Amino acid sequence: METDLHALLTSLRVWDPDVTDLRPFDPDTAPPTPLHLFTSWFADAVAAGQPEPHTMSLATVDEEGRPDVRIVMLHGADADGWTFGTHATSRKGRALSAHPQAALAFYWPVLGRQVRLRGPVTAAPSRESQADLQARSTGALAAALTGRQSEELSSLEELRRASQAAWERARENPAEPSPTWTLYRLRPETVEFFQGDADRRHVRLEYRSTGFGWSRTLLWP
Repeated sequence: METDLHALLTSLRVWDPDVTDLRPFDPDTAPPTPLHLFTSWFADAVAAGQPEPHTMSLATVDEEGRPDVRIVMLHGADADGWTFGTHATSRKGRALSAHPQAALAFYWPVLGRQVRLRGPVTAAPSRESQADLQARSTGALAAALTGRQSEELSSLEELRRASQAAWERARENPAEPSPTWTLYRLRPETVEFFQGDADRRHVRLEYRSTGFGWSRTLLWP
């Protein structure tokens, strides 16, 4: 029997109280910089059991101005920006080379929270990029050594052979570099924190970089 997509969609709930803890958020108590609030909310998401809280949507614009989005992993966040990694030769790597601006979005449904960031993106030096890769798992290195990200694949067997060879190289030489692997850093110009509310009075607090610090503004939900 064919699935009735509309009926399925209308049967679903958002923020079921059995699995979601919608916590009060008083923006007047928010810290002066977004990094501190992000770190606190991230820790809350981990403690609440949010699966893979370090994954995020990355939106870019390609060489022809067409938007694209995908899920990537957060590698770190500090005063210099939020970091993620990919091959410079991948679709997102080429897009960032053509248009070095991007947006990130985190969604933690167990708390009804989102965090959205926008800003310019820069590539870290090769030494820093390779150090970040070496600090990750053997699987991460094997995936990076497999390479050819976003290129057309002739068959799953071709992928199996290339991946197997990459895993062997990663195990034999955990310090082997992946020349095209690049750590990218997004330095946000805006950071929005969204806290869901059961009565739909969602709280949205946006930090805006002023060049001399951060301003804070409430947004209508």
